Amino acid sequence: MVFIPKPLKQLLLLFALFLLAVSRGEGKTQLPRSVAASETVETYDKYYNYANLTKLLQSLAQNYSHIANLSSIGRSVEGRELWVMRITVEPDKDTPGKPKFKYVGNMHGDETVSRQVLIYLVEYLLSRYGEDARITELVNSTDIYIMPSMNPDGFEKAEEGNCNGDFNGRNNGNNKDLNRSFPDQFDGTTVSADQIPEVMAMIKWIKEQKFVLSGNLHGGTVVASYPFDDSASHQSEGHYSQSEDDTLFRYLALVYSRNHPVMKTGQPNCPDTPEETFKDGITNGASWYDVPGGMQDYNYLYGNCLEVTMELSCCKYPKASELHKEWDLNRESLLAYMEKVHMGARGFVKDAVSGAALSNVSIVVAGIRHNLTTGKFGDFYRLLLPGTYNITAVAPGYLSMTVNNVQIIDGKPTEVNFTLRPFVNEAEGRTPTTTTSTPAVASTPPFFPPGHEPIHPKYFRHHNYADMELFLRKYNSEFSPITHLYSIGRSVQDRELYVMVISDNPTVHEHGEPEFKYVGNMHGNEVVGRELLLNLIEYLCHNYGTDPEVTQLVNNTRIHIMPSMNPDGYEVAVEGDRTGYRGRNNSNDYDLNRNFPDQFVTITEPRQPETIAVMNWLKSIPFVLSANLHGGSLVVNYPFDDDKDGLSHYSKSPDDAVFRQVAKAYSQENALMHKGHPCEDLYPEEHFEDGIVNGARWYSVSGGMQDWNYINTNCFEVTIELGCFKYPLAKELPKYWEQNWRALIQFIHQVHTGIKGTVSDDRDKMGIPNATISVEGIDHNVTTAHTGDYWRLLVPGTYAVTASADGYKPVTIYATVSKDRPELVDFRLNRLYSESNNHAATTPQLVQSPSDRELNSLIKELSEDHGLEQLVKSSATVNSFHYRRPKNLEDSLRGLQLNFPHITHLQMLGRSVDFRNILALKISNNPKEAEPSKPKIRFVAGIHGNAPVGTELLMEFATCLCINYGKNPAITKLINETNIFIVPSINPDGREEATENDCSSDRGHSNSKHKDLDTTFFGNSSQQLSEPQPETVAMMNFIQSNDFSLSVALDGGALVVTYPYNKPVQTVNNEANLKYLAMVYAKNHPRMHPGDTLCYNNGQMGNVPDGVMKAAELHSHMGSMMDFSMDFGHCPEITVYTGCCLFPAANQLSALWAENKKALFSMLVEVHKGVRGVVKDKSGKPIVGATIFLDTTPKVSTSEGGYFHILVKPGSFGIDIIAEGYQSQHKVVRSVLHEAAPTIFIVLELDKSIFGLQREFVVASASMTALVLTACIIWCVCSVKSDHQKDGFHRLRQHRDDYDDEVHLNSMGSKKSLLAHEFQDESESDEETLYANKI
Repeated sequence: MVFIPKPLKQLLLLFALFLLAVSRGEGKTQLPRSVAASETVETYDKYYNYANLTKLLQSLAQNYSHIANLSSIGRSVEGRELWVMRITVEPDKDTPGKPKFKYVGNMHGDETVSRQVLIYLVEYLLSRYGEDARITELVNSTDIYIMPSMNPDGFEKAEEGNCNGDFNGRNNGNNKDLNRSFPDQFDGTTVSADQIPEVMAMIKWIKEQKFVLSGNLHGGTVVASYPFDDSASHQSEGHYSQSEDDTLFRYLALVYSRNHPVMKTGQPNCPDTPEETFKDGITNGASWYDVPGGMQDYNYLYGNCLEVTMELSCCKYPKASELHKEWDLNRESLLAYMEKVHMGARGFVKDAVSGAALSNVSIVVAGIRHNLTTGKFGDFYRLLLPGTYNITAVAPGYLSMTVNNVQIIDGKPTEVNFTLRPFVNEAEGRTPTTTTSTPAVASTPPFFPPGHEPIHPKYFRHHNYADMELFLRKYNSEFSPITHLYSIGRSVQDRELYVMVISDNPTVHEHGEPEFKYVGNMHGNEVVGRELLLNLIEYLCHNYGTDPEVTQLVNNTRIHIMPSMNPDGYEVAVEGDRTGYRGRNNSNDYDLNRNFPDQFVTITEPRQPETIAVMNWLKSIPFVLSANLHGGSLVVNYPFDDDKDGLSHYSKSPDDAVFRQVAKAYSQENALMHKGHPCEDLYPEEHFEDGIVNGARWYSVSGGMQDWNYINTNCFEVTIELGCFKYPLAKELPKYWEQNWRALIQFIHQVHTGIKGTVSDDRDKMGIPNATISVEGIDHNVTTAHTGDYWRLLVPGTYAVTASADGYKPVTIYATVSKDRPELVDFRLNRLYSESNNHAATTPQLVQSPSDRELNSLIKELSEDHGLEQLVKSSATVNSFHYRRPKNLEDSLRGLQLNFPHITHLQMLGRSVDFRNILALKISNNPKEAEPSKPKIRFVAGIHGNAPVGTELLMEFATCLCINYGKNPAITKLINETNIFIVPSINPDGREEATENDCSSDRGHSNSKHKDLDTTFFGNSSQQLSEPQPETVAMMNFIQSNDFSLSVALDGGALVVTYPYNKPVQTVNNEANLKYLAMVYAKNHPRMHPGDTLCYNNGQMGNVPDGVMKAAELHSHMGSMMDFSMDFGHCPEITVYTGCCLFPAANQLSALWAENKKALFSMLVEVHKGVRGVVKDKSGKPIVGATIFLDTTPKVSTSEGGYFHILVKPGSFGIDIIAEGYQSQHKVVRSVLHEAAPTIFIVLELDKSIFGLQREFVVASASMTALVLTACIIWCVCSVKSDHQKDGFHRLRQHRDDYDDEVHLNSMGSKKSLLAHEFQDESESDEETLYANKI
């Protein structure tokens, strides 16, 4: 025991008393919390009725006033308060930067578990704040609102222990189901407001607060249900009604489910529905059962808020003894779900001039057609799953702003802030004030604020070409954020065919956004359409950002407007012409609306440049809907315009109902047109019911544009006749605008009807381009655009819709189409690997390294049209085009090697007849290494010296690649992964002789020995009629010494791409694959792929389908480089004829480069596709020289390292691999559109059979046979020569020493030499002895 002196004891006692006093003093501020804890200890074994609930909540709010605030959002039918507990730091203030979250319980009064667990949640958050780090962080960073009971009247009527409810207390005091009483997206408002004060209070609260995330707690089973809760068809169950944020909703529902021990099993085991299960414990609302007027859908569609409905227990009103268990089951789910309010993107939107916060700004995420708006502090919180997004802020009166490539990561929100620049009001010279009206979204009808009037054009006049051009340039300059002016081509008299795009992102096709077009003035003297479209441009530009309807259309549609398709005709037309023909046709006097290819009649007139330009345009953009504006009557005319009989009677298209619907949409908005009696003074008998008419029933028109649109593209087009006067006086123009402006707008709305969606690969979730969308019962399909999105116009009804794509299993989905909005129907297709009927086909092992995956991602991106377009734009270089003579060409090539030594290697292939060098430039990141694993592509030009355009294009191509290496990521990756060889001039002697600006001369065509080099490539010497040319020998050696995968040869004198063969063969093996490669180039060339490639100088006519043809059809001959490459180089070669003129002026080279640049890059992309692999034996040793057969046709042999590569069109193929000494293999392989070829790893086993027998048996038998035959031969020889040999052998034994010496010398030779000595006989002649020694 330790002794403590008395004075020290007294001192310690005083110190203890001091500490106690201090601790009590410090604890005074915490006293209410301690008292609160003692007064409100939860027992979890009783329900709180309304009075007790009120008392409890008031007590909690008072005791935790620093983080809790109690308020009521309204009253029930019977006057009870709808209490809400707000929990956050400074709960009596609104502060920016905290997302708002809410839980709502007891919406159905007899579903009581939700009411109690939310009470417990309130207590849990308040009591653990400051003690539990997780709770403290949640309360500090979140504005939390908890409503334990939305239906207090119903709760008072419900009975404890009543598990099934039996509707006692479910509804409110007016017997209305609150979860069927919200405005519905399909049915609108169905319940009178005075019957549902609880719902009206909720609607007001939801709209005011701009909640971000919400949970609505119910009872009756155990599952998390997500939007949509109903569909247009109101199918009772089984109809998956998908929202725009479907994937996000599924994730949020799973967050709750996976943290709930019972819910996550998906098996509630409820007594009344024991068989009911839910995968992963979640379900789409409508798929479970249809609920119109539900609260969760209202939150999403009209409240800025994502809400999920949680069903918490099988028993709706269980005994109070069950409450503790229910709290334990739900506690973690409730917290985890709340925490998800902090995922995605968040930020602020401010005025760029004043810095003021902007409220009600639409936040638009590309690819997700559901917007939300900013709060009163300009703040927004957009929940998103991890990924990369483009996010745009759009506000009335402001220029929109887009932030691209926003990276969303898991765990915390990404900050994205916007500063918007106001539009300047041109008329008043001031900046418009910020408006609080919300732009309409696609899912709601147009909304006009009270007293709103759109701005209409004030000045009307006729615009000639110069005036129209200035008008378009002016509006493009003043409204550049929403406009893009471009030309699709030129008229006969070289006038631009202008198109103005109006959209929030006008320069590119946005995934999910439909493309719409108007075309006017196709007949030059029908001018009303031209002027109306200029008026429409003015109207859309001036009203964007202030008029909600215009803002909605521009934000959600890419609108293309071509005011004049026939500017030449307009210039000769005469104002005041009512029914005449002057200016109707183009400058070649052809009617453009009789000039398109026709389905029933062959159009013999030459295709006109205006027609070609439009066809090219329509094939390059996935238009959905269009109208062609004419004059001379007053009616909307729809397909078909003719039929096979050429008679005037109804010619019905497969989509007749759709055409009638969109035609009526226009005519009903034009009062005069809808009456159906146009031009009564001119055509008194003419009548059109509802102002619409089938084209052929009116009169037959062959070669019309609207039918060509429908048959050859995805686009539905009608022809609108705007008035009886073709060229009215200018003073009449305001009247036409007044009659038609509403109809023009309404017709654009029609592009947002039917179905839309995305077809994607279920494995990698990438969109599938050119997938087919077919509708059962309608014999007309549409195809997906480059990123897999599609739009299919349909009238209201239910349809079986099928998506199919080459190499995928088709999928059919039933879709119900409503009248005013498109139904979203997405497809995910699974890949199909078919098996051969004749072989035991196997799917080979695919190998993809991280580098391969990176390359595949790039190839996918560049395979899409916008990807290549972006590459072309981003790789622009300063250039000065001119023609190079051979000496200058060589200097330029050496300059590339000197300036870019790490990626280029120049090699001499040989010399021409006149001793000029023939050079090849290799471009790669390891240019001096063989690198057999990389594909090799060959670009060659100048085989005909009088066609040097290809030479200059390849030199510019090489320069572009080198300059952009290390700067442009895409080009850098392509060079790193490809062996690129460029041979710019095969025939330098001919080039030296050729003359510039000579389109058809043969001078320089041949080499110095007057040989057309493209007739001298013969791999078999027996076919060679004369000595081989040195240029040819150089190229043949080059072709055969490299394992090229693809060759692209550039020539001139035509405008087409040809594929093998040049020699006149009846059939071509794998012609489809060769044609496909040619089509890839032509598709990316603006003038080739429309197929109208008229060349007067060589007789090449139009109507070349897709701009490609077999080489022999253009010019059949033997000995071509193309054929040699195929037969002896095992490499497909296409020949690109760059233009009709062989040797155009140098000032045309820039335009020719612009035409071919994208196509040249497309070949660099294409060479990475097809089928590639490596063949090895079981030990891992590469097998060189194995032959690869593609669908029974020999294609290639494996090169060094065992590598092979075959370019094929997308699809499934059988390949056979045969190597000497190995067992052959058959594989089924796939080439997937827009994907790089993965490396196929093939292992061959040794062939252990000979003639079908086991190798060991055959070898043993052969050995025994050889021994027996040898013995017989020896015996025979010995018998025949026994007498002669005796003396010989005797003498050999006498000379044993000499024999031993000779054997020793010959032991290094063959066994046959030893045998020759063994049987040597002196009786043989000297010649016989000499022969024997040579055996």
